Amino acid sequence: MTEIFREFTFEAAHRLPNVPEGHKCSRLHGHSYKVVISVAGPVDPNLGWVMDFGDVKSAFKPLDDQLDHRYLNEVEGLENPTSENLARWIWDRLQLTLSGLIEVVVRETCTSGCRYRGVDLA
Repeated sequence: MTEIFREFTFEAAHRLPNVPEGHKCSRLHGHSYKVVISVAGPVDPNLGWVMDFGDVKSAFKPLDDQLDHRYLNEVEGLENPTSENLARWIWDRLQLTLSGLIEVVVRETCTSGCRYRGVDLA
């Protein structure tokens, strides 16, 4: 099994409505988000790849259209747009169209982010 990934970036604003009063993230602010989509599968012996990177790009495009230069709190399902919720939101939509999806990484800063692999542990 081989893993591949494709990185995407988008700009968006949000606020976190459920943090304690006075928390800086309760105020409207923006991020330059980076999303990394990882897919795993066997390498096709003829093509020499797991999947065309263009297929990953095509799968993410409708989501990018909903996220880029948006106020994330207004996107259905992202009323509390933490990195964790955003990663799960992306996963839930990609798993329907992207075979072999194994991980979604959302970075809201160069030092902070979330990895989601499709299973919420209780």
